[in-house]
Amino acid sequence: MLYNLKDILKIGSERGNAIAAFNIYGFEDAVAVIEAAEELDKPVILMANRDAIEHMPVDVIGMIMIHLAKKAKVPVCVHLDHATCIKTIKAAIDVGFTSVMFDGSQLPFDENVALTKEVVAMAHPKDISVEGEIGAVGYSDPSIDFTPQYTEPEEAKEFARLTDVDALAVAVGTVHRMVTQKACLQFERLKRIKELVNTPLVIHGATGVADEDLVRLVKCGVRKINLGTTIRLAFGNTLRQQFDQNPEEFDRIKLFKKCMVAVKERAKEKIKLLSLT
Repeated sequence: MLYNLKDILKIGSERGNAIAAFNIYGFEDAVAVIEAAEELDKPVILMANRDAIEHMPVDVIGMIMIHLAKKAKVPVCVHLDHATCIKTIKAAIDVGFTSVMFDGSQLPFDENVALTKEVVAMAHPKDISVEGEIGAVGYSDPSIDFTPQYTEPEEAKEFARLTDVDALAVAVGTVHRMVTQKACLQFERLKRIKELVNTPLVIHGATGVADEDLVRLVKCGVRKINLGTTIRLAFGNTLRQQFDQNPEEFDRIKLFKKCMVAVKERAKEKIKLLSLT
């Protein structure tokens, strides 16, 4: 069942849960994540980020995810993650993505607002949801030219009011591409943002968050939690193990089967954590 972000987050809000959002890098990830959600009877979000659409054109990966979402037995949102280019967002809208994110986190406040409003004006008439970001979640890779910045609660309130986004990503201590669960979160900052902002809040870079803190994020009212590195680790480590065990194997279809199982099981773990009811 294909849902937009606004409607799928409404399900989470009604249940007091957060919806798990997974970065997808191809058919295998998409199938594994949907199977995980179906086995748990929980909604889920499939996301294509910049790495994914640099590897596979946005219309190709989009059609894969949209086709699988329509056939799924649970609500599935197909979301474009961290887009900084209006042209790319338009392409995603044209192919049928049900949600898009404009990432203006590296722009001055006024420019971020103006471009996010442009995306909202493009998407909302087509019943496509929009996620914005205020503050900036950094990266663990020092080679990436990026300036992290904690979200200021008053700025979050003003940004949400001016843009009318359907979801708002905030920076409270997570870091993209962490491979260990050692992120130090500022829950008091998050609490203050939640007091001022009615828009559903989003946490990016959640692979680095300890399981108990993921649960705490949900209890604090976060409604979308992004996970990417965790399923990449599950896929990559399982692939490596197979090469170690059977170095003569070359058939990627055979190799990918165990990787898909590993991704499904990791996805189930995270979906369960975020589903408090």
